[in-house]
Amino acid sequence: QVQPVESGGGLVQAGGSLRLSCAASGRTFSAYVMGWFRQAPGKERELLAAINGGGTSTYYAGSVEGRFTISRDNAKNTALLQMNSLKPEDTAVYYCAQGRGPRWNSPYDYWGQGTQVTVSS
Repeated sequence: QVQPVESGGGLVQAGGSLRLSCAASGRTFSAYVMGWFRQAPGKERELLAAINGGGTSTYYAGSVEGRFTISRDNAKNTALLQMNSLKPEDTAVYYCAQGRGPRWNSPYDYWGQGTQVTVSS
């Protein structure tokens, strides 16, 4: 597929954890930067985390640094986002995307449909 597919969202209590998965196209998957974004109602879409094609370099937004971990398995064409210590303000639709770089915030080419994450207080 050319459109990534997210899974793993749901409802969780504050302080809990979720792991999001992104199944991406096997077509030159390892050549792409993988990014995780989120958008909450009334807020701008924000880049949360990104990982380069080889999995050797990562980026984290300050709002999730130390709580979220991005990883990838190129053999499975999969990117993961482990989310710990979730807060109500993490409630949003989460998206994964594939991009070519060269920067973390360069335009991304392929976007998933999104998965809802709701953190209750």
